[in-house]
Amino acid sequence: MAQSTRTTEWPWPTGAGPLAAAIALEGALVVGYFLATPGDVTVPRYVLYPFVWINAVLVAAWRTPIPSASRRRHLVAGALAAVYFLLLANWAGLIGLTVGGHHPIPESVLGVTVGSGSPGWGRVRVITRVFYVSFVPYRVIGYLGLTYLVYAAVLDASGAVASGALGLVSCLSCSFPIVASFATGLLGGMVTLMSTVVAYSIDISTVAFLASVALLYWRPGFPLFAVDRADESGD
Repeated sequence: MAQSTRTTEWPWPTGAGPLAAAIALEGALVVGYFLATPGDVTVPRYVLYPFVWINAVLVAAWRTPIPSASRRRHLVAGALAAVYFLLLANWAGLIGLTVGGHHPIPESVLGVTVGSGSPGWGRVRVITRVFYVSFVPYRVIGYLGLTYLVYAAVLDASGAVASGALGLVSCLSCSFPIVASFATGLLGGMVTLMSTVVAYSIDISTVAFLASVALLYWRPGFPLFAVDRADESGD
């Protein structure tokens, strides 16, 4: 009696190839940076966090199609997403105004400055008498990715209902260090405890960011969730 042997083939996840290539490139950048500079790895997870932000949001954006909608809805969603990004960037200290203060901006700080740092952390800052722009690669990419996910969510019928709540959760990823710093100054009797919390603010911000990406991608608890994911599983 002849027996047939069947080999089970596991499908390669969508986007796994580009993700693997991105991780390989990121690893090469990190190794190259620390070989070419005198810097040392003091806290390994801080070296990895920028790539956690970038990879998570790029995978979510890659797998999130833009729903079909009227031109008017696209314009409205685009305007809301743009405002959302500007708010995130302002709260994170990436953009802002330098006018309106009690003291003029010193000449010595005007212009372009480039800060050092491992890949993802290097900051480029532009300061004028009217505004400032601070470019931190992983935060800019992360917030742009969240903006794309919000844009797609607003176009979605269920996402339009949820966008306000999801936006608030997303803001935690950039606002927590600010809130924690304020609380540290306010609660003088709990300085030790709050200092510990602030010391882990990047960790908590990363967790909040990943939670925001997950919520904006899966959008749990809404009618279209089951339909969209059922369609994806059938592909």
